Amino acid sequence: MRSILYIIAVILVIGWAIGTFAYAAGGLIHILLVIAVISLLLGILRKDTSVV
Repeated sequence: MRSILYIIAVILVIGWAIGTFAYAAGGLIHILLVIAVISLLLGILRKDTSVV
């Protein structure tokens, strides 16, 4: 589950970077960045020590 959050966060950060340079989506880009940061924080906070 943690790796999925990282993949989503990376995709959102890439989308944010592209949108920032394109400047087409306005405030939506910053929302994507916030969601990416939240996903990373959730992944860090929820990391489990169990071996699968």
